Amino acid sequence: MADVLPLVEARLHSALGEPDARAAVTFLGTDRIEVLRFPASGQEGDVVRYATLGMSAQPMADPTAALADPVKGPRAELLLSVRAGAADTDKVLRPLAVLAASPQVEGVIVAPGASLDVGEPLWPGAPFTSVLVAEPGGLVEDLELDAPLDPVRFLPLLPMTPNEAAWKRVHGAPALQERWLSHGTDLRDPSRRSVPLD
Repeated sequence: MADVLPLVEARLHSALGEPDARAAVTFLGTDRIEVLRFPASGQEGDVVRYATLGMSAQPMADPTAALADPVKGPRAELLLSVRAGAADTDKVLRPLAVLAASPQVEGVIVAPGASLDVGEPLWPGAPFTSVLVAEPGGLVEDLELDAPLDPVRFLPLLPMTPNEAAWKRVHGAPALQERWLSHGTDLRDPSRRSVPLD
Protein backbone atom coordinates (compact mmCIF):
# COMPACT_ATOMS: atom_id res chain seq x y z
CA MET A 1 0.00 0.00 0.00
CA ALA A 2 3.02 2.31 0.29
CA ASP A 3 2.68 2.74 -3.51
CA VAL A 4 0.09 5.43 -2.75
CA LEU A 5 2.71 7.91 -1.52
CA PRO A 6 4.59 8.54 -4.81
CA LEU A 7 1.21 9.37 -6.40
CA VAL A 8 0.37 11.69 -3.52
CA GLU A 9 3.72 13.45 -3.77
CA ALA A 10 3.30 13.86 -7.54
CA ARG A 11 -0.14 15.44 -6.99
CA LEU A 12 1.33 17.87 -4.42
CA HIS A 13 4.14 18.85 -6.81
CA SER A 14 1.73 19.44 -9.70
CA ALA A 15 -0.52 21.64 -7.51
CA LEU A 16 2.04 23.47 -5.37
CA GLY A 17 5.35 23.29 -7.25
CA GLU A 18 8.64 21.92 -5.93
CA PRO A 19 9.18 21.78 -2.16
CA ASP A 20 12.24 23.62 -0.85
CA ALA A 21 12.47 21.66 2.41
CA ARG A 22 11.20 18.43 3.94
CA ALA A 23 11.41 16.84 7.35
CA ALA A 24 10.62 13.29 8.44
CA VAL A 25 9.22 12.29 11.82
CA THR A 26 8.67 8.75 13.06
CA PHE A 27 6.62 8.01 16.16
CA LEU A 28 6.82 4.71 18.01
CA GLY A 29 4.56 2.15 16.35
CA THR A 30 3.67 4.35 13.35
CA ASP A 31 4.77 4.80 9.76
CA ARG A 32 7.12 7.65 8.91
CA ILE A 33 5.43 11.00 8.28
CA GLU A 34 7.12 13.62 6.14
CA VAL A 35 6.22 17.31 6.01
CA LEU A 36 7.02 19.19 2.80
CA ARG A 37 7.46 22.97 2.65
CA PHE A 38 6.41 24.73 -0.53
CA PRO A 39 7.83 28.26 -0.85
CA ALA A 40 5.78 31.34 -1.58
CA SER A 41 5.29 31.90 -5.32
CA GLY A 42 2.93 33.15 -7.97
CA GLN A 43 -0.10 35.33 -7.26
CA GLU A 44 0.05 34.83 -3.48
CA GLY A 45 3.69 35.79 -3.24
CA ASP A 46 3.96 35.68 0.54
CA VAL A 47 2.07 32.46 1.35
CA VAL A 48 4.14 29.40 2.28
CA ARG A 49 2.44 26.00 2.35
CA TYR A 50 3.17 22.89 4.39
CA ALA A 51 1.85 19.47 3.36
CA THR A 52 2.07 16.12 5.12
CA LEU A 53 3.14 13.01 3.23
CA GLY A 54 2.58 9.59 4.78
CA MET A 55 -0.80 9.91 6.49
CA SER A 56 -2.53 8.49 3.39
CA ALA A 57 -0.35 5.35 3.22
CA GLN A 58 -3.03 3.54 5.23
CA PRO A 59 -6.77 4.15 5.38
CA MET A 60 -8.14 5.71 8.55
CA ALA A 61 -10.03 3.13 10.58
CA ASP A 62 -13.25 3.53 12.54
CA PRO A 63 -12.10 3.46 16.19
CA THR A 64 -15.18 1.38 17.10
CA ALA A 65 -14.45 -1.34 14.53
CA ALA A 66 -13.13 -4.61 15.94
CA LEU A 67 -10.67 -5.00 13.08
CA ALA A 68 -9.18 -2.27 10.87
CA ASP A 69 -9.70 -2.78 7.14
CA PRO A 70 -6.23 -2.61 5.50
CA VAL A 71 -7.68 -1.44 2.17
CA LYS A 72 -10.97 0.43 2.46
CA GLY A 73 -11.45 3.61 4.44
CA PRO A 74 -10.83 7.34 4.08
CA ARG A 75 -7.32 8.55 3.24
CA ALA A 76 -6.04 12.09 3.68
CA GLU A 77 -3.06 14.41 3.90
CA LEU A 78 -2.99 17.78 5.69
CA LEU A 79 -2.26 21.23 4.24
CA LEU A 80 -1.42 24.44 6.09
CA SER A 81 -1.02 27.84 4.41
CA VAL A 82 0.49 30.80 6.28
CA ARG A 83 2.01 34.16 5.40
CA ALA A 84 5.80 33.94 5.35
CA GLY A 85 8.15 36.11 7.34
CA ALA A 86 5.90 37.20 10.22
CA ALA A 87 6.67 34.23 12.52
CA ASP A 88 8.93 31.17 12.73
CA THR A 89 6.30 28.97 11.11
CA ASP A 90 8.86 26.38 9.96
CA LYS A 91 8.69 25.02 13.51
CA VAL A 92 5.18 23.77 12.63
CA LEU A 93 6.71 20.69 10.95
CA ARG A 94 6.65 18.50 14.07
CA PRO A 95 3.12 19.53 15.21
CA LEU A 96 1.87 18.80 11.68
CA ALA A 97 3.49 15.38 11.74
CA VAL A 98 1.86 14.71 15.14
CA LEU A 99 -1.56 15.57 13.68
CA ALA A 100 -0.92 13.40 10.60
CA ALA A 101 0.02 10.46 12.85
CA SER A 102 -3.11 10.81 15.01
CA PRO A 103 -5.20 8.31 12.97
CA GLN A 104 -2.56 5.61 13.61
CA VAL A 105 -1.74 6.65 17.19
CA GLU A 106 -5.21 7.52 18.51
CA GLY A 107 -7.48 5.71 16.06
CA VAL A 108 -9.30 8.89 15.00
CA ILE A 109 -10.73 9.67 11.59
CA VAL A 110 -9.70 13.17 10.50
CA ALA A 111 -12.56 14.76 8.54
CA PRO A 112 -13.82 18.25 7.65
CA GLY A 113 -15.33 20.05 10.64
CA ALA A 114 -13.09 18.27 13.16
CA SER A 115 -10.84 20.07 15.63
CA LEU A 116 -7.29 18.81 16.16
CA ASP A 117 -5.28 20.03 19.14
CA VAL A 118 -1.53 19.64 19.62
CA GLY A 119 -1.59 20.98 23.18
CA GLU A 120 1.14 23.55 22.53
CA PRO A 121 1.65 26.52 20.19
CA LEU A 122 1.82 25.42 16.54
CA TRP A 123 5.10 27.39 16.27
CA PRO A 124 7.03 29.58 18.75
CA GLY A 125 4.81 32.40 20.01
CA ALA A 126 1.80 31.23 17.98
CA PRO A 127 -1.61 32.17 19.42
CA PHE A 128 -2.92 28.80 18.16
CA THR A 129 -2.71 25.32 19.67
CA SER A 130 -5.41 23.74 17.51
CA VAL A 131 -6.72 23.71 13.95
CA LEU A 132 -10.08 23.35 12.26
CA VAL A 133 -10.12 20.81 9.42
CA ALA A 134 -11.68 22.49 6.37
CA GLU A 135 -13.29 21.06 3.23
CA PRO A 136 -10.89 19.59 0.63
CA GLY A 137 -10.77 20.24 -3.10
CA GLY A 138 -9.79 23.89 -3.27
CA LEU A 139 -6.01 24.00 -3.36
CA VAL A 140 -5.17 20.37 -4.20
CA GLU A 141 -7.77 18.16 -5.89
CA ASP A 142 -8.62 14.75 -4.49
CA LEU A 143 -6.40 11.96 -5.81
CA GLU A 144 -8.47 9.08 -7.18
CA LEU A 145 -6.97 5.64 -6.54
CA ASP A 146 -7.77 2.30 -8.15
CA ALA A 147 -10.81 0.53 -6.68
CA PRO A 148 -11.46 -0.53 -3.99
CA LEU A 149 -9.23 2.19 -2.47
CA ASP A 150 -10.84 5.44 -1.36
CA PRO A 151 -9.45 8.67 -2.88
CA VAL A 152 -6.83 10.68 -1.01
CA ARG A 153 -8.28 14.00 0.17
CA PHE A 154 -6.05 17.00 0.89
CA LEU A 155 -7.52 18.67 3.96
CA PRO A 156 -6.71 22.35 4.65
CA LEU A 157 -6.05 23.22 8.29
CA LEU A 158 -7.24 26.56 9.71
CA PRO A 159 -5.44 27.60 12.92
CA MET A 160 -7.78 28.40 15.84
CA THR A 161 -7.12 30.38 19.01
CA PRO A 162 -8.19 28.64 22.26
CA ASN A 163 -11.24 30.95 22.45
CA GLU A 164 -12.24 30.10 18.89
CA ALA A 165 -11.81 26.38 19.57
CA ALA A 166 -14.01 26.61 22.68
CA TRP A 167 -16.64 28.62 20.78
CA LYS A 168 -16.56 26.10 17.91
CA ARG A 169 -17.25 23.22 20.35
CA VAL A 170 -20.49 24.95 21.37
CA HIS A 171 -21.66 26.47 18.08
CA GLY A 172 -20.10 24.17 15.45
CA ALA A 173 -17.58 24.57 12.64
CA PRO A 174 -19.93 26.25 10.10
CA ALA A 175 -20.79 29.00 12.63
CA LEU A 176 -17.12 29.70 13.31
CA GLN A 177 -16.29 29.79 9.60
CA GLU A 178 -19.22 32.17 9.02
CA ARG A 179 -17.89 34.43 11.79
CA TRP A 180 -14.41 34.44 10.24
CA LEU A 181 -15.95 35.31 6.87
CA SER A 182 -18.18 38.10 8.17
CA HIS A 183 -15.21 39.74 9.96
CA GLY A 184 -12.87 39.36 6.97
CA THR A 185 -10.43 37.31 9.07
CA ASP A 186 -7.07 36.61 7.40
CA LEU A 187 -6.71 32.95 8.36
CA ARG A 188 -3.18 32.87 6.91
CA ASP A 189 -1.90 35.55 9.31
CA PRO A 190 0.39 33.62 11.70
CA SER A 191 -0.09 36.17 14.49
CA ARG A 192 -3.73 37.16 14.06
CA ARG A 193 -6.00 37.76 17.05
CA SER A 194 -9.15 35.83 17.84
CA VAL A 195 -12.23 36.85 15.87
CA PRO A 196 -14.86 38.69 18.03
CA LEU A 197 -17.06 35.96 19.53
CA ASP A 198 -19.70 37.83 21.57
